[in-house]
Amino acid sequence: MKVKKAVIPAAGLGTRMLPETKTLPKEMLPIVDKPAIQYVVEEAVNSGIEEILILTNRSKTVMDDYFDYHPELEAKLRAAGREDDANMIRKVADMAHFTFIRQKETLGLGHAVLCAKRFVGNEPFAVLLGDDIMKSDPPVTRQLIDAAEKYNCSAMGGRHVPLKEIGKYCTTRYESIPGEEKIFHLLEAIEKPRPEQVITDFAILGRYVFTPEIFEVLEHQTTGFNGEIQLTDAIDGLAKRSKVVAVDFEGRRFDTGSMTGYLETVLEYALESEKTGAWLKEYILKKAEEWK
Repeated sequence: MKVKKAVIPAAGLGTRMLPETKTLPKEMLPIVDKPAIQYVVEEAVNSGIEEILILTNRSKTVMDDYFDYHPELEAKLRAAGREDDANMIRKVADMAHFTFIRQKETLGLGHAVLCAKRFVGNEPFAVLLGDDIMKSDPPVTRQLIDAAEKYNCSAMGGRHVPLKEIGKYCTTRYESIPGEEKIFHLLEAIEKPRPEQVITDFAILGRYVFTPEIFEVLEHQTTGFNGEIQLTDAIDGLAKRSKVVAVDFEGRRFDTGSMTGYLETVLEYALESEKTGAWLKEYILKKAEEWK
């Protein structure tokens, strides 16, 4: 199977980042010189994805505009001799073929994925959460696609997390696959487990590759945690009827949907940037001396 389509759910209300996300989508908050969602799109494209569906809501039309051409701005930049900037603006829109659909009600991540059924058709597809940035080489999505293609089934990305934090994510049951160190056979998944429900410290985190069979499960999925259609519940149902693998992916995950996670991401990327790295290191050292 070949994975050429991706879905990025980005219709959430951003309540962890209020008040700045009241009118500005959290996915559009800048990480140095690019909005957070561009890093997610670049990961998809660098993983071989050619078509991307971004799920938005009525207050997030700015994302549609961002991934569109801006002829007036390009013309102004070229007239000023700023060819590189003009080309950069054009390149953003040309990264992939973009489709935008509104999730008219925020009924959960599972419902968001179900909204993508017509776009996906009868093809395997990747799902990348819009507020999770993964720094890795090869990209995390590519790691999942490789596993999905190798075993001809859905593949979930996950990591071991501290047990005291597992209640914020999900817990899973899995078994080893002979000859594999990073790929496991996923057997069960429980969303936001209570302490007595915790199975292991391995949680599914932000990246998925599905076969179209997931839609059959989602169409019959009842509401779960928080009264929403949870994607984890559908993954659990899928694992009980078909083969599903979990990939202990290599790389670092940044959660830009919380204030501390967002600031950590900005600092990390700013320190590595040619534009800001040297200045920021000097500034941090200066502040550290003042705090002594």
